[in-house]
Amino acid sequence: MSFSELGLSDEALRAVADAGYHTPTPIQQQAIPIILQGRDVLGTAQTGTGKTASFTLPMIDILAAGRAKARMARSLILEPTRELAAQVQESFKVYGKYHKLTVALLIGGVRMEEQERLIDRGVDVLIATPGRLLDHAEHGGLLLGGLKVLVIDEADRMLDMGFIPDVEKIAKLAPTLRQTLFFSATMPKEIRRLADRFLQNPKSVSVDPPASPAETVDQLLIYIDAADKREAMRSLLKQHEVPSALIFCNRKRDIGVLTRSLKNAGFDALELHGDMSQPARTETLEKFRRGEFTILVCSDVAARGLDIQGLPFVFLYDVPTHAEDYVHRIGRTGRAGMVGRAITLATHEEAKYVGQVEQLIGRPIPMGSLPNFERGQPDEDQKRGRKSRGGRGRSGERSAPVAAVQPAETPLRTAPEASPVAAEKPKGRVRRRRSATGVAQAESVDATPTPDVQETAAPRTETPEAAPTTEKSEGRSAAPPARAVQRPPRDDRQPRNDRQDRGDKPVVGLGDHMPAFLMATMPGSETTDDASDDEKKPRRRRKSS
Repeated sequence: MSFSELGLSDEALRAVADAGYHTPTPIQQQAIPIILQGRDVLGTAQTGTGKTASFTLPMIDILAAGRAKARMARSLILEPTRELAAQVQESFKVYGKYHKLTVALLIGGVRMEEQERLIDRGVDVLIATPGRLLDHAEHGGLLLGGLKVLVIDEADRMLDMGFIPDVEKIAKLAPTLRQTLFFSATMPKEIRRLADRFLQNPKSVSVDPPASPAETVDQLLIYIDAADKREAMRSLLKQHEVPSALIFCNRKRDIGVLTRSLKNAGFDALELHGDMSQPARTETLEKFRRGEFTILVCSDVAARGLDIQGLPFVFLYDVPTHAEDYVHRIGRTGRAGMVGRAITLATHEEAKYVGQVEQLIGRPIPMGSLPNFERGQPDEDQKRGRKSRGGRGRSGERSAPVAAVQPAETPLRTAPEASPVAAEKPKGRVRRRRSATGVAQAESVDATPTPDVQETAAPRTETPEAAPTTEKSEGRSAAPPARAVQRPPRDDRQPRNDRQDRGDKPVVGLGDHMPAFLMATMPGSETTDDASDDEKKPRRRRKSS
């Protein structure tokens, strides 16, 4: 089948021929005729199969008739990353060279004033990331009521990056009567439920099993120690004489460390990650495409949709935590029918992620070899995310299982009557008395409960006790008698003295005796001890006239 059989216009066919394409890919063969009919499409295909052209070519013909209005867009394409958005813009320039369509790119890292000037003139095709698009819409500088086509590209990546709430807001701003195109390399259940909300009677297009890597990619897996990763990566680059390669890392800090390590070893390497400014990211990608340097150490911002012609090698410095990302990473090589190689370095701690990848792609990853670095394969428990009973050494032999550490036994709490220590040492209280000179003295009062008290709670008994008269207390009202209360032991917890070590000295305090100077009434008080609660409230004094 040729492109002329898909129903495209003559101008679009001329642009495709100028680009050097003659035979459409399977996803293009199935999706383009359906999109030209105006139906919603749910497309699933592995990366590198031409999904971008499958929706840009029919959109050009759909938008050929008509004119854009100021501050309104006729079509919208949502992309998860700036690099993908810029790449789609390049596709419109290539395929729409014989059409007079205005294209605007709304991404972060660029001044909003420049983007506002493009929107004010009217836009036929608007390519944007969700965050920057909402910034313009919330400020009133962009209206989405005139959308005819809405494209959500790389929907699974949108889910991973947390853009789904923003996509839902944008869909509410768009008109209900529109054509929606949903494209993704993988289609998990969450994305399927989201597509059911956005699409109306869609036509599903799937040309390959979900998340299946291209057959043109030669995959290898090497298990090594975590401490040997940088040295092993340098050895791989020298062993294969790599002319050009992408190296994927999970963490941004590892990107910088690995880049410096490769530069010190004499490799021409640069880094690419999300913390870089947009001009710096764009410049780095353009240099890599032009061949100004050979090694690009990057994060997953380069894993989706990045099309670099003739890239022979992809290295995975870390195993991705999401199995779908493995398919996208290795999909940067082996594109357009060319043969590529993807080599993954994994530790035994990453074996569970390897197991998830192998379960997703439906087959084990072939094992590679790297002398002086490789370790034996992990057992099945490690691949399933379980704790292994024993590891493997460098040579692959099983190591002895680590003996389990038994926790120290802790004594259980017992009731006071069952504790032998409590039975030997009677409990007591310490009470303070004041001598005639006013100096506090400690006196031990035996408070060992009687058998009757242990069985039933005895009522409180007040023992009147005359407060000693001192020189400081003369002329003041007598303090009320202190209360000496005998309380039964608390059976629901340990006795108070058992909370301390046996060698600690008892705490000396006031006890049950209250000194007279603390109980003396304040001068001018209008209440007495026998007054009711209502009478004890302070009274307002009337202002004198």
